[in-house]
Amino acid sequence: MSKNKNLQTEIDASFLYGRLADNEDDAVIASVFRQMSEIEKGHAEAFAKSGEKSAGMLFRPSSRARVLDLIGKIFGYNYVLGVLMDTEKSISGALIAGRKTRKEAVTGSETNHVKILRSILERQSNLEGRHLAKFESRHRSVGGNAIRAAVLGGNDGLVSNFSLIMGVAGATSGQGGVLLAGISGMLAGGLSMALGEWISVKSSQELYQNQMNLEMDEIEANPEGEKKELMLIYKAKGIPEQQARQMAEEIFNDRGRAHEVLVKEELGINAEELKGSAIEAAIYSFVLFSAGAIIPVLPFLFSQGMKAIIICVGLSAAGLFLIGAAITLFTGRNVWYSGVRQVLFGIAAAAVTFGIGKLIGVSVTG
Repeated sequence: MSKNKNLQTEIDASFLYGRLADNEDDAVIASVFRQMSEIEKGHAEAFAKSGEKSAGMLFRPSSRARVLDLIGKIFGYNYVLGVLMDTEKSISGALIAGRKTRKEAVTGSETNHVKILRSILERQSNLEGRHLAKFESRHRSVGGNAIRAAVLGGNDGLVSNFSLIMGVAGATSGQGGVLLAGISGMLAGGLSMALGEWISVKSSQELYQNQMNLEMDEIEANPEGEKKELMLIYKAKGIPEQQARQMAEEIFNDRGRAHEVLVKEELGINAEELKGSAIEAAIYSFVLFSAGAIIPVLPFLFSQGMKAIIICVGLSAAGLFLIGAAITLFTGRNVWYSGVRQVLFGIAAAAVTFGIGKLIGVSVTG
């Protein structure tokens, strides 16, 4: 990663942490985000100084960061936190590379931003167990994954149906049957995705619910042992023993609260995420897939033959480019590189099926 790339990554992280702080209602968590913003700003200043860049660049977030901020305004900033955490690996890699270049010691904190966030929380004078638990739930936000799922769902629908339509178009020269095949492919693919999502969510809920029931049985049967276990979990995270003991005592004043925390800390299950509806997830999956799959179908609603094929390729290429550009929200790669790569892969897949369809069509008519 180049120095300019490192610098921009730090600038964007500082900006986004600042936006998270501005839109956070909990004062403790907002303080964490502000301090993280300052940490990233310090990293950016170091990169700017080493590269002899203007300090004014520190206040110029990239278009990618601005789009993420816009997503936060529309859908909520938990989405932004989910995406932002995906950049930690590249940031830590840049820090390690920079320190090695300057022959400075690598402390270990560079590789785990979560530990830095937790250490800031631990230094808060008014830290309570509920703050740590609340922050952890925010950190584990699936917002970034939800946005990624939306992009990839649309991509699956577009690529699969584009390839199917091109195969049929190749066999029929874009005449009868292409529209029917496209609509059938959209519905079949969307329903398959929806059913798969429903089964996935439902089975996960049933599995996790069983584990949560077992954890509650353990709390009822041996509360002191479970309390000690929670204290040791906090201690293993680096929290001083006395403070860890106090946090565990406070949490176990409420058995329901103790169950919630142990389920999260010991089993890695966020009970809030299990409240989602499997039906809603299935509908969401169907809509996302269909949104991509309808694009190559549209030209055949109004036309046919070679004209419809050309328009179909053009619309699909535009859709693929937009999807590739959207993917850069997570990867940080160049928009043009990612967009063009997505177009090339999609066109190549469609070209293969078109060629196969052409061969089949010639064989049938011959």
